[in-house]
This record gives sequence, C-alpha cells and structure tokens, in this order.
Amino acid sequence: MSKQEKLLAKLLNKQSGFTWQELVSLLKGLGFSQIEGDGSRVKFSNDDPQAMINLHKPHPGNELKAYVKRQVIEHLKAEGLI
Repeated sequence: MSKQEKLLAKLLNKQSGFTWQELVSLLKGLGFSQIEGDGSRVKFSNDDPQAMINLHKPHPGNELKAYVKRQVIEHLKAEGLI
C-alpha cells in the first residue's frame, strides 16, 4: 500500500484523526497545488475552477475538525478523485 493509499484510507476512516500536513500531502499527491491566502486561508487548486477547495488551517491545533474532513471527502468524491 502506497503512502497516498494509506493517507486516503486514514481520511476515509471516521474514527481516526487527520492532520493538516497529512491533508496537504494527500491533496498534492492528487494533483492539487496549495495557494496561501490571508491569515489561515488556503486554497487547493488542480487547474479546474470547479474543483477548488477552500479551507482554513486548523488552529491552535494541527488536527482537522470532523466537518472539514467530511467536506474534503465529499468534494473529492464529487470530482471523481476518490
């Protein structure tokens, strides 16, 4: 199992935590580039304006909230990436 497959399995596991760095690594592996915005805003783009993912970096911790994980999963499924 590759690193990307392990990260994807961890993202899809509702019981496991998922860190910001793991998300960045997964999305970059899926062809997204990271675009820093103001403050903690970050966009992930794969050259398709419809597929852009807009998020805030988690703070003060590094772990994603459950609703953010759900949004990312739903977005990736809608785009046919998972």
